[in-house]
Amino acid sequence: MTTTSDTNDTTSLPAFPPTRPASCPFDPPSEFAQWRDTDGLRRVVWHGIAVWAVSRYEDIKSALTDPRISADTLGKLQPGFPDGAESTIPIFPRMDDPEHNRIRRLLTKDFTVKRVRAMRPQIEKMVDGFLDDMITKGPPADVVRDFALPVPSLVVSLLLGVPYDDHQFFQKHSQVVLNMEASAEDHANASIALFGYLYELIGKKEQQPDSALLSRVFHAHVVTGELSREALAANGVLLLQAGHETTANMITLSILYLLQNPDQLARLRDSDNPAVVTKAIEELLRYLTVVTSLVERIAVEDVEIGGQLVRAGEGLIMNLPAGNRDSAFQADADNFDIDRNNIGHVAFGYGTHACIGQVLARAELEIAVPALLRRIPKLRLAVPLEDLRYRGDMGVFGVHAMPVTW
Repeated sequence: MTTTSDTNDTTSLPAFPPTRPASCPFDPPSEFAQWRDTDGLRRVVWHGIAVWAVSRYEDIKSALTDPRISADTLGKLQPGFPDGAESTIPIFPRMDDPEHNRIRRLLTKDFTVKRVRAMRPQIEKMVDGFLDDMITKGPPADVVRDFALPVPSLVVSLLLGVPYDDHQFFQKHSQVVLNMEASAEDHANASIALFGYLYELIGKKEQQPDSALLSRVFHAHVVTGELSREALAANGVLLLQAGHETTANMITLSILYLLQNPDQLARLRDSDNPAVVTKAIEELLRYLTVVTSLVERIAVEDVEIGGQLVRAGEGLIMNLPAGNRDSAFQADADNFDIDRNNIGHVAFGYGTHACIGQVLARAELEIAVPALLRRIPKLRLAVPLEDLRYRGDMGVFGVHAMPVTW
């Protein structure tokens, strides 16, 4: 067993996540392989504090299911809501069972396989609408601005009952919240703006109910006292952020990877077999894994993970990109293979806290990525790969802008 560090000194520790070279944005930083091969866990700096990076596949699964490791990190490892509000607002991803499960179940109805299946024709119509606009306008275009961001933004806005006209407001403030380099003041101001907007919107839903999530949960669970109005607003902020940031970056990075690998692109674009599309998306999720530093935990008791003693009160960051490239999970894990069996990858986390919106995200990817490739078959980058600006300073990796032509 490797003993724990007895210091929180961060001066000699590497930052998490390390920077990826612009010439190879699809692979995790080379340090991740070294950390997997080293006994114990790696001490790193995340949000200015020393935490343990958990980089092996089985260690990640173990940490995410161990009751001695808590998801309740707000105000402990990362900033909470302003004015200590996290003490009264239950934000379900940052809670432990059974309370986590109780609140999550109030929201789950809108993310089931049946509900998402019913939404697919609507998503297909949205995707075609944005592609119509891109094609009519003609090249050049920006995949992020014109397609990858508006598609999931519109989908999650409709799901929650948020006017799509306000999507730029949410994108602006969400990027600040997810920016690891943002100041505490900027982070707090962005959180306040998002929370205040949704709190006010819920008040409108009280007077003018509809069938979307915010209205449904308010009238089914807030008026009964099961959930507070503040809790619905806070959880709505999280769902809105996660619903467009992660999927948008996954769409963009998937298209970018496929443009650099035309054989894989052609196989996905030209196949009329839904199973091939599904397997390709699962491999893209595993291979690219855009969620880099959003799944953090804190030990509530001394616990051993991967041969490392982690003391009570110490933080852990789940290194999902490293786990999905672990040879203990997949042989030849650094190669992209549409035909591999990817059941069990951790791109959406693992265990009871796995992403509530993963069924919806998969549907959006399965519809959006092939549609863009099929409708604009001559799509290509309009700038060199090395000239793109990557989101290395964000909790969700991706590209800030992706100029294309055809």
